[in-house]
Amino acid sequence: MKANIRFSNDVLAGLRKTKGLRIRAGVGAHRFIGIWFVIVNDRVFVRSWSVKPDGWYQTFRKDYRGAIQTANGEMTIRAIPVRSKSLRDAADRAYLDSYNTPGALRYAKDLARAKSRATTTELVPSASTIASTRLTKPRKP
Repeated sequence: MKANIRFSNDVLAGLRKTKGLRIRAGVGAHRFIGIWFVIVNDRVFVRSWSVKPDGWYQTFRKDYRGAIQTANGEMTIRAIPVRSKSLRDAADRAYLDSYNTPGALRYAKDLARAKSRATTTELVPSASTIASTRLTKPRKP
């Protein structure tokens, strides 16, 4: 499935100022967790490093809905599996470019291995987020 809905320029600008993303998979009582993400051609991609059976990636496989927290608030999103080899290759390069410090590079290289590449997921705003003109305030931890 190709994503037609994209994040606004304001949201992308905010995401570009940070290295981590707070994400909640599904619509249940899951908590927000921090994960690495990359932006390729103004599109947001994530990968699972550990691919745990009860982790966010497996939750998205069952329910494509979720949410992210940004500096502007909470946004509902959809998670779309990426099948394109060229997009996966571009995400590989983006992870290595974005997370290139000595401590992070090991994990960035792991994210480019087959196990993690297979989890490449695009995040897009949900239709309800697009329809809404304002974001909800971030929840306090």
